[in-house]
Amino acid sequence: MVKVLGFDYGASSGRAMLGTFDGNKITLEEVHRFSNDPVKIKDTLYWDILRLYHELKTGIIECRKKGHGDIKSIGVDTWGVDFGLLDANGDLLANPVHYRDERTDGMIEQAFEAVSKKEIYDRTGIQFMQFNTLYQLLALSKNQPELLEKADSMLFIPDLLNYFMTGKMYSEYSIASTSQMLNISTRDFDLELLDKLQIPTHFLKQIIESGTIVGNLKEDICDELMIDSIPVIAVASHDTGSAVISAPAENEDFAFLSSGTWSLLGTELYHPITSQKAFDAEYSNEGGFNKTIRFLKNIMGLWIYQDCRREWNKEGEVFEFDDLEAEARSLEPFKCFIDPDHSLFYHHGHMPEKVQEFCRKTNQYVPEKKGEIVRCIMESLALKYRYVFERLEEVAGKRIPSLHIVGGGCKNVMISQFTANALNKEITTGPIEATATGNIVAQLIALGEIKDLKQARGIIRNSFEIKTYKPQNADKWDEVYQYFEKNIIGKE
Repeated sequence: MVKVLGFDYGASSGRAMLGTFDGNKITLEEVHRFSNDPVKIKDTLYWDILRLYHELKTGIIECRKKGHGDIKSIGVDTWGVDFGLLDANGDLLANPVHYRDERTDGMIEQAFEAVSKKEIYDRTGIQFMQFNTLYQLLALSKNQPELLEKADSMLFIPDLLNYFMTGKMYSEYSIASTSQMLNISTRDFDLELLDKLQIPTHFLKQIIESGTIVGNLKEDICDELMIDSIPVIAVASHDTGSAVISAPAENEDFAFLSSGTWSLLGTELYHPITSQKAFDAEYSNEGGFNKTIRFLKNIMGLWIYQDCRREWNKEGEVFEFDDLEAEARSLEPFKCFIDPDHSLFYHHGHMPEKVQEFCRKTNQYVPEKKGEIVRCIMESLALKYRYVFERLEEVAGKRIPSLHIVGGGCKNVMISQFTANALNKEITTGPIEATATGNIVAQLIALGEIKDLKQARGIIRNSFEIKTYKPQNADKWDEVYQYFEKNIIGKE
């Protein structure tokens, strides 16, 4: 039996997952779970990084207390793009800022004044999102240049947590690739692009491959946590990179949908695509495990639904997801739609009213009941998945026979069935704990316990429940999709 500990940090919660491998199957045990609550001070939204590190240490302690003191390694994955800046002594200069903070408003447009959109894409192959690290650093260079001058090191969030544990500073490939700062050809930071944008580069760290052993837990941490020193492995440190590892595909031609707060739909490649079609559709070439490319597009995902529920719960009554979805199922379908990726839905707050506002502005039925709003969001997401999937096939130049939905969104039966209906394809869902599974698999490969990705995916199919959804009422969904594509996508 080989045991490894994976820490999976999402945008709203995190967990420490123990993975046990017996040579044939992987079993997971959640040893610690915690919320991830950003903190707003004055006008800035921060991550509470010290608390997140505290929760990491707590997870190690809980693992030991549950009788698992014999873990062979630790790996950390998190959301993308965000970072911490450290001084020459290795101390944080400020708390890392949340990607939904408003400091990047307008930064993409300012970047295009210095470097054309096409050149940035040709260099990086990354989708234009205002929260990308490139635009966060551009905002700092314009509004807080003194902070960048003081910085001796910049570490992405999982690299920062690895540094806290080991004292070693590196930038892991998959997380660094989300920044829109890597050159797609060299797989290293594009210093020429950053220079054109007048962004300093002295604080950038060496890129290392996914699956690299960063170092061992520092002696003082081992003493504090009462454990022996163990290796810390830079897994596919971007959570989507880890999630894609766990897609239970049997061949190389498959599509994945990593479903959660964000939805990321794409396919796995060995070479990037930066064609005109890819540029026009704004697909990302993000780094994956074993030097693969995650050719994908970000979609707003379940964020809109989750934020609606938060607003409704503020009213005093607690609304469970299952109850909201049961009400939505009982109501008439296809009454109204939203484009989930409209800028209206990017920032937190007043989300039900934003859904209503979009419907009103596009001359549709305006939903009033909570179930109507939920149904509108779910149907719209499924239709947007079809829109992105069709363009994925077109840009990749091939028919993709299967779609695997992985991640926490697998638990949402409604969106899984709606996706099968909208695409008119049989789809599979699972594993639910896709990111933690991929994190653990990456550690097992790095330790030599599993040979490669192909073997790993066979083990995953053998280890976890995989559900299948067959399309229903496909003709009606196809009719509705024609309306959605023509009247909803891209409407202001």
